[in-house]
This record gives sequence, structure tokens and C-alpha cells, in this order.
Amino acid sequence: MTYDPSPSYPHHPPPAHQPPYQPPYQPPYQPPSPPPFPPQAPAPHQAPHRSRRRDPLGSHRDLRVLRGAYRWQRRTATLTALGYFTLFLLLSAYAPGFMTGTVTDGLPTGLLLALVQLPVTWLAIALYEQTARRRVDPLADRIRKEAELDARRGAGR
Repeated sequence: MTYDPSPSYPHHPPPAHQPPYQPPYQPPYQPPSPPPFPPQAPAPHQAPHRSRRRDPLGSHRDLRVLRGAYRWQRRTATLTALGYFTLFLLLSAYAPGFMTGTVTDGLPTGLLLALVQLPVTWLAIALYEQTARRRVDPLADRIRKEAELDARRGAGR
């Protein structure tokens, strides 16, 4: 019997065992180092400048005090007007018996409270102006004068 090297069926023997593919090793990326710089020359001698006796243009404390006074002014006036209106709305929603009750000669309480809202709004405006005159305006004037003084000093140099 003779050996036929070409078999009649297309079967190929399995390939020899090979390890799984691994890419070649690459070290982790490191950015290039900056080029070395020449040594710095020493800084030229600077003349010492005169220190100021006070902070320029109103200190931060002055501006904080002004902001706080203005904030107090806004809150007072807003809470006066809106507080009364909110009270009126709550009474209308949750106490209809009180609002429909009469005060004198057939005048309902709700109508009286609605009419009082206009003077309360005027009161809030008057309170706003009073606190502006008493607390906010003097602080703003002082800061404005200091800013003008600083501007004159800066222009004289």
C-alpha cells in the first residue's frame, strides 16, 4: 500500500499551540520635560515706596457696612408692605367669617382692611426714605468724599 500525501478530504491539522497576541510593551506616557532655562539675573534694586496712612477708596469695611445698611433698609420696607398684604390674603382665605363681619354701619372688615392697605404702603415708603436718610445716605456720602479725596491725591502725583 502506498501512502497518498493528498488526502481526499480538506482537513487540515490544528495549528501548533501559540500564546495569545500581546502588543509590544510601551511605557506609560510622560510629557517631555521642559528645557532648562538659563539662571535668572538678580532683580534690579527698587526704591521703597511710601506706605499709605489709610486704605484707598473707602475700606472694604466701609462698603460692607453700607451694603448691610442698604439691605436692612430694603428688608424693613419690603416686609412692612408685603407682610400686611400677606396677612390680608391669609385672613381672606382662612377666616372668611372674620372678613365678612361688619365693623360699623355695615362696613365689612375685609373692605376696611383692604382700604388700610394704601396707608400701610405709604408707611413703607416713608420708612424706606427715613432709613435712607438716617443710615444709608451718610455712609454713602462719606465713602463718596473719601473717593474724591483719593482721586485728587492720585492726580497730584
